[in-house]
Amino acid sequence: MNCNSVIRELSDYLDSDLELAVKQELERHLADCEDCRLVVDQTRKTVEIFCGSEPLELPADVRSRLHEALRRKAGARPI
Repeated sequence: MNCNSVIRELSDYLDSDLELAVKQELERHLADCEDCRLVVDQTRKTVEIFCGSEPLELPADVRSRLHEALRRKAGARPI
């Protein structure tokens, strides 16, 4: 496993959704790679912070611009 593989598997790793062999390989990489350990640690802390917070209401103009950008990105026609 390399650093790019760790990034691809990060979400499943943090959610404990990896097959045992993949998890073990990822953890072997983490044992030797300080950069990836930092990424995993910071991502885990970020998830914990956001999971414990209340959602904020987006202002109407921001929500509208976001929806329009998502429609354009998805190739959908405006409603």
